[in-house]
This record gives sequence, C-alpha cells and structure tokens, in this order.
Amino acid sequence: MTDRQYPVGKFEFGKSYTFAETQANCQIIKNFVPRLRALAGKLSEAQWQTPYREGGWTALQVVHHLADSHLNAITRLKLGLTEDNPTIRPYEEDRWANLPDYALPVEVSLQLLEAVHTRWATILESLSEQDFQRTFFHPASKYTFTLAESTAHYVWH
Repeated sequence: MTDRQYPVGKFEFGKSYTFAETQANCQIIKNFVPRLRALAGKLSEAQWQTPYREGGWTALQVVHHLADSHLNAITRLKLGLTEDNPTIRPYEEDRWANLPDYALPVEVSLQLLEAVHTRWATILESLSEQDFQRTFFHPASKYTFTLAESTAHYVWH
C-alpha cells in the first residue's frame, strides 16, 4: 500500500538544495502544466472516475487537488518572501476533495493551474540563492521549510 501511496518514495525532509538543484526544480514547476495536459488528454471518462489506488482519490480529484495545492504553494511562497518565517495555514485536503467543485470538469482546474503556474514560475525565476533560504513554518507538521525545500517538496508532490 505504501508503494502505491508514494510511488516515487517519501519526501526527504531536511535535505539541503544547491541553487542549481533549486533552479532545476523551478523549471519542473514551470513545465508541469503542459505535461499534465498531455496526460489528461489520454484519459477516458471512466479513467477520470477511477481511483489511482484502493482507498485513493480518482484521477479527477487528484487534478482538482493539484489546483488547490498549487494555489496554497504560491501563497506560501509569497508569505515566505514578504514576512519573516511566517506560520502558514494548513488545510484539510481530504475534506476539500469532497466539496462540490471537485465534480467540475477537469478543464476548470487545468486552466487554474496554467494561471497559477505562470505566476509561480515568474516569481521563482526572479529569486536569488539567498531568497530561497527564506523560511515559513508549517504548524501541522511543526516543520520550518526553506523556500528551496518547499519548491522541491512541490516538485515531489
């Protein structure tokens, strides 16, 4: 079950990232939506409604979750850039996945992701090595992320 829940393995917290690694992660974020669109175009309606693992979300819920998650990502990035180690606001992902907007067509979230990623990538590409060392605190995990680690975490996610 763990392999199917974390097909690329669990995220390694506390790792340091070089500026080159962080810049590579920024490019992955920048290019994410076209890659997602290409995959999305291959799914049938039945596949959109199929959970990716037993007890897991459907493909449609995953894409809607990505839109929610990446909206939070850009907000967390901006907080980290404009405040000193702010405490971010976690959210109940599983509860959000049961709200009515998760039944909307996938295109709604794909368009939202395109807009968010355009803005997110624009900010990320403007940051210096020092900027990526700024931090925010996640109260649910009781963990302080650097912006470099947060960027890596969203790439993993």
